[in-house]
Amino acid sequence: MIKEELVKDLDSLINGLFRVKNIELIDLILRPQGRKLVIRVLADYPDGGITLGECALLNRRLGDLIEEKELIASEYILEVSSPGLDRNLSSKKDFLRCKNKEAVFFLKEPVEGKLEWQAIVINADDNNVNVKAPERELVIPLNKINKAHLLLKNNGD
Repeated sequence: MIKEELVKDLDSLINGLFRVKNIELIDLILRPQGRKLVIRVLADYPDGGITLGECALLNRRLGDLIEEKELIASEYILEVSSPGLDRNLSSKKDFLRCKNKEAVFFLKEPVEGKLEWQAIVINADDNNVNVKAPERELVIPLNKINKAHLLLKNNGD
Protein backbone atom coordinates (compact mmCIF):
# COMPACT_ATOMS: atom_id res chain seq x y z
CA MET A 1 0.00 0.00 0.00
CA ILE A 2 1.44 3.38 -0.91
CA LYS A 3 1.78 6.05 1.75
CA GLU A 4 -1.05 8.27 0.45
CA GLU A 5 -3.50 5.38 0.64
CA LEU A 6 -2.30 4.51 4.13
CA VAL A 7 -2.71 8.10 5.32
CA LYS A 8 -6.23 8.20 3.85
CA ASP A 9 -7.16 4.85 5.45
CA LEU A 10 -5.71 5.81 8.84
CA ASP A 11 -7.39 9.21 8.72
CA SER A 12 -10.75 7.57 8.03
CA LEU A 13 -10.26 4.97 10.76
CA ILE A 14 -9.13 7.54 13.34
CA ASN A 15 -11.89 10.02 12.55
CA GLY A 16 -14.49 7.25 12.79
CA LEU A 17 -13.27 6.28 16.26
CA PHE A 18 -12.82 9.88 17.44
CA ARG A 19 -16.21 11.11 16.16
CA VAL A 20 -17.98 8.62 18.48
CA LYS A 21 -15.99 9.96 21.44
CA ASN A 22 -16.30 13.67 20.44
CA ILE A 23 -12.53 13.93 20.02
CA GLU A 24 -10.79 15.86 17.25
CA LEU A 25 -7.87 14.62 15.20
CA ILE A 26 -5.45 17.54 15.40
CA ASP A 27 -2.67 15.98 13.35
CA LEU A 28 -1.59 12.66 11.85
CA ILE A 29 2.13 12.24 11.21
CA LEU A 30 3.74 9.20 9.57
CA ARG A 31 7.51 8.84 9.43
CA PRO A 32 9.93 5.96 9.02
CA GLN A 33 12.24 5.10 11.89
CA GLY A 34 14.66 2.42 10.84
CA ARG A 35 12.56 -0.51 9.63
CA LYS A 36 9.49 0.63 11.55
CA LEU A 37 6.80 3.15 10.72
CA VAL A 38 6.01 5.70 13.43
CA ILE A 39 2.37 6.79 13.47
CA ARG A 40 1.88 9.87 15.62
CA VAL A 41 -1.69 10.94 16.34
CA LEU A 42 -2.41 14.24 18.09
CA ALA A 43 -5.88 14.29 19.61
CA ASP A 44 -7.92 16.64 21.76
CA TYR A 45 -11.45 17.57 22.72
CA PRO A 46 -12.95 20.57 20.90
CA ASP A 47 -12.47 22.66 24.06
CA GLY A 48 -9.18 20.99 25.00
CA GLY A 49 -8.34 18.95 28.07
CA ILE A 50 -7.69 15.39 26.90
CA THR A 51 -5.87 13.39 29.58
CA LEU A 52 -2.91 11.05 29.41
CA GLY A 53 -5.17 8.16 30.42
CA GLU A 54 -7.60 8.94 27.60
CA CYS A 55 -4.70 9.04 25.12
CA ALA A 56 -3.55 5.62 26.37
CA LEU A 57 -7.06 4.18 25.89
CA LEU A 58 -7.27 5.68 22.39
CA ASN A 59 -3.84 4.23 21.60
CA ARG A 60 -4.96 0.72 22.57
CA ARG A 61 -8.30 0.97 20.73
CA LEU A 62 -6.69 2.43 17.62
CA GLY A 63 -3.97 -0.24 17.67
CA ASP A 64 -6.67 -2.92 17.87
CA LEU A 65 -8.52 -1.38 14.90
CA ILE A 66 -5.33 -1.16 12.80
CA GLU A 67 -4.66 -4.85 13.49
CA GLU A 68 -8.28 -5.84 12.88
CA LYS A 69 -8.35 -4.02 9.51
CA GLU A 70 -4.82 -5.27 8.69
CA LEU A 71 -3.83 -1.79 7.52
CA ILE A 72 -0.10 -2.14 8.13
CA ALA A 73 1.88 -5.23 7.20
CA SER A 74 5.22 -4.07 8.63
CA GLU A 75 6.23 -3.22 12.19
CA TYR A 76 4.98 0.12 13.48
CA ILE A 77 4.97 2.30 16.56
CA LEU A 78 1.69 4.02 17.43
CA GLU A 79 1.74 7.17 19.58
CA VAL A 80 -1.46 8.96 20.59
CA SER A 81 -0.91 12.16 22.53
CA SER A 82 -2.23 15.62 23.25
CA PRO A 83 -0.89 18.45 21.09
CA GLY A 84 -0.04 20.31 24.31
CA LEU A 85 -0.79 23.82 25.45
CA ASP A 86 2.00 25.32 23.34
CA ARG A 87 0.71 23.86 20.06
CA ASN A 88 1.03 25.95 16.95
CA LEU A 89 -2.20 27.69 15.94
CA SER A 90 -2.77 27.94 12.20
CA SER A 91 -6.38 27.35 11.16
CA LYS A 92 -9.76 28.96 11.74
CA LYS A 93 -10.65 26.00 13.95
CA ASP A 94 -7.50 26.49 16.07
CA PHE A 95 -8.23 30.15 16.65
CA LEU A 96 -11.93 29.63 17.38
CA ARG A 97 -10.92 27.10 20.04
CA CYS A 98 -8.80 29.87 21.60
CA LYS A 99 -11.42 32.63 21.67
CA ASN A 100 -10.94 35.08 24.52
CA LYS A 101 -7.44 33.77 25.20
CA GLU A 102 -4.18 35.60 24.66
CA ALA A 103 -1.91 34.49 21.84
CA VAL A 104 1.40 35.55 20.35
CA PHE A 105 1.58 35.97 16.57
CA PHE A 106 4.82 35.92 14.57
CA LEU A 107 4.13 37.19 11.07
CA LYS A 108 5.69 36.71 7.62
CA GLU A 109 4.73 40.26 6.66
CA PRO A 110 3.97 43.26 8.86
CA VAL A 111 0.41 44.01 9.94
CA GLU A 112 0.01 47.65 10.91
CA GLY A 113 3.80 47.98 10.89
CA LYS A 114 4.64 45.08 13.23
CA LEU A 115 5.87 41.51 12.68
CA GLU A 116 4.93 40.36 16.18
CA TRP A 117 1.66 40.86 18.04
CA GLN A 118 0.45 39.74 21.44
CA ALA A 119 -3.33 39.90 21.49
CA ILE A 120 -6.57 38.30 22.64
CA VAL A 121 -8.35 36.22 19.98
CA ILE A 122 -11.81 37.66 19.37
CA ASN A 123 -12.92 35.64 16.34
CA ALA A 124 -11.69 33.90 13.20
CA ASP A 125 -12.96 33.03 9.74
CA ASP A 126 -11.47 31.19 6.77
CA ASN A 127 -9.12 34.09 5.96
CA ASN A 128 -8.52 36.19 9.07
CA VAL A 129 -8.14 36.28 12.84
CA ASN A 130 -9.71 39.22 14.66
CA VAL A 131 -7.74 40.16 17.76
CA LYS A 132 -7.67 42.78 20.50
CA ALA A 133 -4.17 44.05 21.15
CA PRO A 134 -3.48 46.46 24.04
CA GLU A 135 -3.42 49.39 21.59
CA ARG A 136 -6.38 48.44 19.36
CA GLU A 137 -8.39 45.77 17.62
CA LEU A 138 -6.99 44.48 14.35
CA VAL A 139 -7.37 41.83 11.68
CA ILE A 140 -4.50 39.43 10.99
CA PRO A 141 -4.75 37.49 7.71
CA LEU A 142 -4.14 33.76 8.24
CA ASN A 143 -1.76 33.68 5.25
CA LYS A 144 0.51 36.24 6.97
CA ILE A 145 0.96 34.14 10.12
CA ASN A 146 4.30 32.37 10.30
CA LYS A 147 3.65 30.97 13.78
CA ALA A 148 1.13 31.59 16.55
CA HIS A 149 0.56 29.99 19.94
CA LEU A 150 -1.28 30.64 23.16
CA LEU A 151 0.54 32.76 25.68
CA LEU A 152 1.29 30.51 28.62
CA LYS A 153 1.10 32.43 31.87
CA ASN A 154 2.84 31.57 35.09
CA ASN A 155 0.21 31.68 37.84
CA GLY A 156 2.93 32.42 40.37
CA ASP A 157 3.54 35.92 38.97
